[in-house]
Amino acid sequence: MTSPPDAAPGDLVVVDHIDKHFGDLHVLRDVSLSVRSGEVVVILGPSGSGKSTLCRTINGLESVDSGRILLDGTALPRDPRGLAALRADVGMVFQSFNLFPQMTILENVTLGPIRVRHVPVPEAADRARALLTRVGVESQADKYPAQLSGGQQQRVAIARALAMDPKVILFDEPTSALDPEMVSEVLDTMTALAAEGMTMIVVTHEMGFARRAADRIVFMDGGRIVEQNDPETFFTAPGTDRAREFLSRIIRH
Repeated sequence: MTSPPDAAPGDLVVVDHIDKHFGDLHVLRDVSLSVRSGEVVVILGPSGSGKSTLCRTINGLESVDSGRILLDGTALPRDPRGLAALRADVGMVFQSFNLFPQMTILENVTLGPIRVRHVPVPEAADRARALLTRVGVESQADKYPAQLSGGQQQRVAIARALAMDPKVILFDEPTSALDPEMVSEVLDTMTALAAEGMTMIVVTHEMGFARRAADRIVFMDGGRIVEQNDPETFFTAPGTDRAREFLSRIIRH
């Protein structure tokens, strides 16, 4: 179950007793979670369990009705200017890439550092090319998003998030819009990031990635955190009936 955290040494993200409604739908129910610097937390659960909403509250894309969220000891601001500054420290990789179609790949990756971090254009371009090399799409720098495969676009989206030097990167179902053969190239990039010590919160249905790359599994159902444990324990000896049922359905299919 959730344990209400105060910011402890090493905690980078603290979610403290948050609730969220969409009209009459109570999508997050008294959720508390802390994530240490350098930790990879994978959030699993059935559709509609609140996983993506939790992810979106952490970078302020969704407001909360009650409770608080801390990033590196500072509460999430509510004003637009404060939220913009926060999002510079919280990278986000979406299901649908969200690249600007009218911009080249290089322009997509340099936009944030130039506009938000005020990085000089030549420096931003050099950094962007290095990041595109890091994720394996350096040859695509002068192309437009529509000219790339889905897997390539998602790796560009990861490079764009990294270009801001974020403290944490949130991944919201980053492979769900990809053809099966493209999934592995994105997961390989994410696994490499995890191995390098990037703080990551990942919402996914990719059980192999969860078991291989996560430091901790958080299992949600009905808007609550039902269980959290290390991957080996979660997958081999889940502690709740709901997690056992979820895993048995995944494995059976």
